[in-house]
Amino acid sequence: MAKKTRTLIYNQDKCTGCAYCVGECPVDAIDMVDGVAVVDFDVCIKCGKCVKVCPADCFEIVVEGGAEEEAAAEPVVDEEAELRAKLAEFSGVWVFVEQMHGHVHAVSWELLGSGRKLADDLGCKLSAIVLGHHMQKVTVEAGEYGADQTYVIDLPILESYRTQPYAMACIQLIQKYKPEIVLMGATTMGRDLAGAIATDLHTGLTADCTGLDIDPETRNLLQTRPAFGGNIMATIVTRKTRPQMATVRPRVMASAPKEEGRATEIITETLDLTEDQVPTKVVAFRDNADSEDVNLPFSEIIVSGGRGLGGPAGFELIAELAEALGGTVGASRATVDAGWISHDHQVGQTGSTVRPKLYVACGISGAIQHLVGMEGSDAIVAINSDPNAKIFNVATYGIVGDLYKVIPELIRIASERDLKKILLGEEDLQLTSGEETMNE
Repeated sequence: MAKKTRTLIYNQDKCTGCAYCVGECPVDAIDMVDGVAVVDFDVCIKCGKCVKVCPADCFEIVVEGGAEEEAAAEPVVDEEAELRAKLAEFSGVWVFVEQMHGHVHAVSWELLGSGRKLADDLGCKLSAIVLGHHMQKVTVEAGEYGADQTYVIDLPILESYRTQPYAMACIQLIQKYKPEIVLMGATTMGRDLAGAIATDLHTGLTADCTGLDIDPETRNLLQTRPAFGGNIMATIVTRKTRPQMATVRPRVMASAPKEEGRATEIITETLDLTEDQVPTKVVAFRDNADSEDVNLPFSEIIVSGGRGLGGPAGFELIAELAEALGGTVGASRATVDAGWISHDHQVGQTGSTVRPKLYVACGISGAIQHLVGMEGSDAIVAINSDPNAKIFNVATYGIVGDLYKVIPELIRIASERDLKKILLGEEDLQLTSGEETMNE
């Protein structure tokens, strides 16, 4: 068959001067002169890109031998079908089990709880990734918290967390087994590791998610997180790459129930990496598990103060109520920004996300940035003088009144009765100060 020739035909009379063709030409063969396109046919390679972008149909590619031969020479590529075939190679929901010298971060079990639902919706297996040294106990726990499979790399080089070896291990596993979804905690370790992995794999990563779901039609992971300073909730989708990666804040998801003795399929791998190839070294490790630092994310009872306290002295009253309940002192961002209390007490989008059994909000209006961090609490008691405060929309019980009258009354009740049971709704609450009690 004779070699086909391509010819570009250009009708300058039709040109509207939009200049789309100028920007699209890969060899700069088109320029704008006096408001119309001018083609240098000696430079033109007849690629046809100008034909596709021209809205006025100024350009045409003619192939010697007719349209049928042109169609045969250039078959149409179904890009959507190619994408679907590429994505179909990936399957499974994976959760990275974050541990530090054998102590597992609770966010890992929370993610296995969320991952279970995602895996069931997709009809695939839920798997855990366990990296470290002497990981037998952690591997068993992963199965008891719901992992169908557990991928394990147990080596001395992984005893302490370092970005390079942990990232290499995860990337090796992901490239070999091709999971559809990979979840990590939005912790110091999780944020560091997830970014390194996603960058190397050229895939999407959504940070600090507060909600995860599956689109049943596309199998895409719907990743919800606060955006624009927490004023809206954005849902982000990774449409064209896999795995879909997300980090989730601790205490946002409910923990998976532990089933003692539940077995998991263990898949053991190794890592071809020596200590002299890792530039960072761990010279000391301090265990803060028994420290007295504020640990809001794992406190079962939190009493938080907001701008309604009027000043830093108000936190003395908040601390008294927290002590009466056996809880921890929390705070809104406004009070932290004002310097009334330190940042480690802050609850909300830019502070800690909490999920206590009981959350008492005192003088907190209920801005969405704060609600994002505490609305997962089992029971919420709100004390505010404004009956229209947004905090009452999420409160289990609301008390409308002056917190400087209500809180001392609650502290007095605590000296006579079990105040925790009262605020959890297990006993009736009656105030003698004349304040109004609102039930949801």
